[in-house]
Amino acid sequence: MQHTFYKYQGTGNDFVIIDNRQDLFDKNNTTLIAHLCDRRFGIGADGFILLELDDKVDFKMIHFNADGNESSMCGNGGRCITDFASYLGIIDEKATFEAIDGIHHAVVEDGLIKLKMHDVTQIQNFNNHVFLDTGSPHYVTCIGDIDQLNVKQEGSKIRYSRAYKDEGVNVNFVEKVNDETFSVRTYERGVEDETLSCGTGVTAVALAMHYIGETEKNLVSLNTKGGNLKVSFKKQGDSYVNIWLIGTATQVYKGEIEW
Repeated sequence: MQHTFYKYQGTGNDFVIIDNRQDLFDKNNTTLIAHLCDRRFGIGADGFILLELDDKVDFKMIHFNADGNESSMCGNGGRCITDFASYLGIIDEKATFEAIDGIHHAVVEDGLIKLKMHDVTQIQNFNNHVFLDTGSPHYVTCIGDIDQLNVKQEGSKIRYSRAYKDEGVNVNFVEKVNDETFSVRTYERGVEDETLSCGTGVTAVALAMHYIGETEKNLVSLNTKGGNLKVSFKKQGDSYVNIWLIGTATQVYKGEIEW
């Protein structure tokens, strides 16, 4: 049987998205989801997303990692599904949707998708890294010469280290460009490799860099291998609030596949 899918990317972080408003897709079929995300035998993607109906909000987002398991919040995925909802005519310029970490708001404006992230109330600063949760857990560490880094090798060492091996962690390597710009490369759990961009990752980097005094700006640019993202925020006491992830989201193509 042929099924319609949509391929999306947000700064190179790519997703297979399916309109599941009729609730026809088997969300428990992890083998199928992993197959669809496989770059050699399936469509190929960093993640898989279902758009579903919800009585309280415009739609519901269900996100799976490339390994077929349901995942924590995905920032770039949230931006891509917002663009998809606009394409389907579910929303106009504004969206309210439910994800695994709760309700999110998004805005479609001037070719950009702006996604409001949840407040961050706790940041842990260690000797050589910062840990925080921006919908997904993130390890942030500053390095030099980021272009020469073997992200898969070094990221996996941290992701599978004793401290993080049970729950897993996303690992972000950061190089400062100037007071308001940082280069970021990210190893993502679930993908178990470097991705071209990570939305919750660049959000974590922006907040971490402000927290440790590497920037005083409240609008930070993040350069990833897949393109540029911006994160705006407000510091309120020990917390960060009004956090927005800003960037493009593009429908690459629409297709059909049999399963």
